[in-house]
Amino acid sequence: QVQLVESGGGLVQAGGSLRLSCAASGRTFSNYAMGWFRQAPGKNREFVAAINRSGGSTYYADSVKGRFGISRDNALKMVYLQMNSLKPEDTAVYYCAASTVAGYQRGVPADFGSWGQGTQVTVSS
Repeated sequence: QVQLVESGGGLVQAGGSLRLSCAASGRTFSNYAMGWFRQAPGKNREFVAAINRSGGSTYYADSVKGRFGISRDNALKMVYLQMNSLKPEDTAVYYCAASTVAGYQRGVPADFGSWGQGTQVTVSS
């Protein structure tokens, strides 16, 4: 498995931006598709974005499409989530996750076998 550590969360006003980072260690990073999920209090964990092993294909939840961007740097073993035009409803703990499942782009949490500890994002109105 790969070990994942997120960073970059914080408090931001609505309309602002944040960039989340996820550092990977362990087995070969480029073997994994990567995803970002989020979980707000009292809600299920939901898919935000995913990227394939090479970084050439990206997938987004409709709620963030056009505002968020996922990217990766395989040489540095990093994956990023650029979040723009943030809204209060984006407030959640954000998790980085790794998958070796062919259908990872469906955004099903059970398809991701490795998870980080999460980073809090709070958007004030």
